[in-house]
Amino acid sequence: MLASELIKINNLQLAGKLVSDELVLGIHASKRSGAGVEFEQYRHYEPGDDPKRIDWKLFARTDKHLVRESAAESNLQIRFLLDLSGSMNYAEAGVSRLAYAKILMASLAYLGYRQSDQMSLYTLQHGTVQAVVPTGKQAFQKILYALQKAEAAGQWLNDSPRFPEFQQKQKELLILVSDFLQVGEEWLQLIKSVANPRREIVIFQILGDQEIDFDLRGFYRFQDLETGKELEVRAEAVKETFQQAMARYLQRIDEALRLPHVHLVRVRLSEPVALVLNEFLARRKF
Repeated sequence: MLASELIKINNLQLAGKLVSDELVLGIHASKRSGAGVEFEQYRHYEPGDDPKRIDWKLFARTDKHLVRESAAESNLQIRFLLDLSGSMNYAEAGVSRLAYAKILMASLAYLGYRQSDQMSLYTLQHGTVQAVVPTGKQAFQKILYALQKAEAAGQWLNDSPRFPEFQQKQKELLILVSDFLQVGEEWLQLIKSVANPRREIVIFQILGDQEIDFDLRGFYRFQDLETGKELEVRAEAVKETFQQAMARYLQRIDEALRLPHVHLVRVRLSEPVALVLNEFLARRKF
């Protein structure tokens, strides 16, 4: 399902559920009563797993080697970090970057909820980090509510971030959703400041097709969504220069983020959210 269709639903919980249900990497969850019985999920068999843990009945139906995993084995500490700078309001074909980011985060939060993971939500705006939803009871519902209400505006003005909230050395998964477009090195400095061996960082960089391809013709008035500055140009006159500059920038980001425990997932607004997450989850165990 396309993001434009999910946006029309105007319900992040339902949108997140629909996306998670589309994923090829299915997650089966159940809670059963009785002493010693825990929440379970399935994951793909990996070298070193005990073959006895493979669900052979499920294999007969799906032709996939899936292994049962208890909550004690799968529980994660997940921190969501949402960029709320003004450029997140960029839109193409009726889909804003912020709306896409909300659906993507809601879908990941839904998966985390089904796995009984510990989740929290932070936002980045005006150079500061704000703890919006702490880990705890009903965190999933609170995250959905906070995402629904979130608005983007202003500039990211912090090129020397020092965030005590992210100095802990606890094992966790940090998921940042942003356009990762920077004036200097502000976003790279942010990642470097929070990276450590016990923290896996996943960056979803959301970009529009025109931001990457710039396949436009005629005169356009472009506006900086963070400063409000405008510039009118003929698209054909700047197309080659823009494309080259963007290609260099993306290559620079790719190279700079080749850091231990840091993963960059580049996303286009035109891509179905389920497809993006399916490809991501296929490369790692969520």
